[in-house]
Amino acid sequence: MLLFTLSQIIGYLVSILIIFVIAQFVLSLLISFNVVNMHNNFVAAIWQALNAILDPILNPIRRLMPNTGAIDFSPMVLIIGLNILNIVISNIAYSTM
Repeated sequence: MLLFTLSQIIGYLVSILIIFVIAQFVLSLLISFNVVNMHNNFVAAIWQALNAILDPILNPIRRLMPNTGAIDFSPMVLIIGLNILNIVISNIAYSTM
């Protein structure tokens, strides 16, 4: 029962992290197309917070991946990896029940 609870907690944390990755991606698009401006303190604070959370996780992935130019595939790799981790942990939890 404890493993099932831990599996659910990890699942929620993975979901929150995926939401952060998607928010960073959307915000980077909005910034690059000048929809929002980095001179706005609120936008800059959100951007800095998201980068502070995600850069320690994304930088090792970026180092392992080949250089693809302007396109950064590391958020997609992180989301896929987090979903795989969530599936594995939940299957381990269900198999022990």
